[in-house]
Amino acid sequence: MLAAGPAQSAPVPARPSGTVVSVSGVNERHFPSTDSSVRSTLLRGVKVGLRCKVRAQNIGGNNVWYLLRDRATWVNSTYITPAGAVPLCKDVNRGVPENAPKTRAAMG
Repeated sequence: MLAAGPAQSAPVPARPSGTVVSVSGVNERHFPSTDSSVRSTLLRGVKVGLRCKVRAQNIGGNNVWYLLRDRATWVNSTYITPAGAVPLCKDVNRGVPENAPKTRAAMG
């Protein structure tokens, strides 16, 4: 008689990552907002490490933003397909808001 072994499932990444799915890529921003400056752009198909997520500015019905693992920049989750569970950010220093007219006006 054959013994049943443990159930096999797809491997779960130890550290979450994501793939850019937007045709035009996605902007990396200094803060989780389109009022924040663009630090870089990730092209479609690029895989990035994700540190954690927050709820911030709503982009097309999606208010989840990911903080990248290897640098302090943010991307909206609309443009990223995650692999693995992305934890909520705890004690993330979001820094001081930029002192730009558009940003000051957005602060109300």
